[in-house]
Amino acid sequence: MAQQEQVTNKICTLANLVSAVRLCMVPAYLVLLLDGHDVLAAFMFALAASTDFVDGQLARRTHTVSRLGQLLDPAVDRLLMIAGVLGLLLVGRLPLWIIVVVIVRDLFLLCGAAYLLRFQKRVAVIYLGKVATTFLFIGFAGLLLNLPLIPGLGVCDIAWLPGFNGESVSWGIWFVYVGLALALVTTVVYVSCGVAALKEARCERAAISCD
Repeated sequence: MAQQEQVTNKICTLANLVSAVRLCMVPAYLVLLLDGHDVLAAFMFALAASTDFVDGQLARRTHTVSRLGQLLDPAVDRLLMIAGVLGLLLVGRLPLWIIVVVIVRDLFLLCGAAYLLRFQKRVAVIYLGKVATTFLFIGFAGLLLNLPLIPGLGVCDIAWLPGFNGESVSWGIWFVYVGLALALVTTVVYVSCGVAALKEARCERAAISCD
């Protein structure tokens, strides 16, 4: 197990190649969606999202966990998330408030991770965060397909709450709501872990300066 957890400075690894391919799928998805190819766009997005675990598993099983991979893997996830909501906004299938919440959260986490790296610290991805991302990705894929449409609950007349109003909407919206709730919970956890890591880094620096 200890050998599996060793981190290298290698760049050319199979896991990093998979991450790079997934990164290339992001603009491909946007081009397909904006050209009106809903099914192909949904397939490209689903393929990029469903291979999320592949690069991490490859790195661990081949003992090639790298510093680049530790940055690239979550960065691709964040870019795919941002591209997913932006694309759905451009085609009018997600309300603006969901896009704002997703993008602000992801940019906040990216900036926080970059700041921690200045102190040679990072917060490991937690399992609940992966679950939240999975729900969001499934929901986005459903909204991209835009079928089958199901009637809304009709509990309100608010246009920016699809699924709760009476308008028919893709089943994917319910996965988005669950994923969004879980994502907000994990944000609190990440912030807590980040603050703890920052305090640890400052204590280490203080100890070194005293020596």
